[in-house]
Amino acid sequence: MPDFIAQILEQYKTLAVVGLSSKPTRASHGVSEYMQAHGYRVIPVNPRESEVLGEKAYPSLGAVPENVEVVVIFRRPEFVPEIVEAAIRRGAKVIWMQEGVIHEDAAARARAAGLTVVQDHCILKEYAKRYVAEGI
Repeated sequence: MPDFIAQILEQYKTLAVVGLSSKPTRASHGVSEYMQAHGYRVIPVNPRESEVLGEKAYPSLGAVPENVEVVVIFRRPEFVPEIVEAAIRRGAKVIWMQEGVIHEDAAARARAAGLTVVQDHCILKEYAKRYVAEGI
């Protein structure tokens, strides 16, 4: 059985992180910092931030001027449907809902639009599980 999470991590290197905080104690910050250190381009999406991890922050997915591949969601489940709709409009390839974030209807909508969906998984843990143990 193919490992679709590994395929995502290998194929796409640009992560638009919705809910990325500049506060180092927040999970979104630590996870994004880790992914950035491992070669991923992190685009912060948070209307309360102007810059995070040395990158300009955008108030919404729609405001991001460049291509969006993976939309990593660090928001409560009730906000997921509007984020998924924005990701579909932007032509994103993947919706990644972090641990504790599950929204079946929004996931179904994303899949119907051709996006790959990951729910309730930490992108850092999935990366580390596949690559750090191997010494990559």
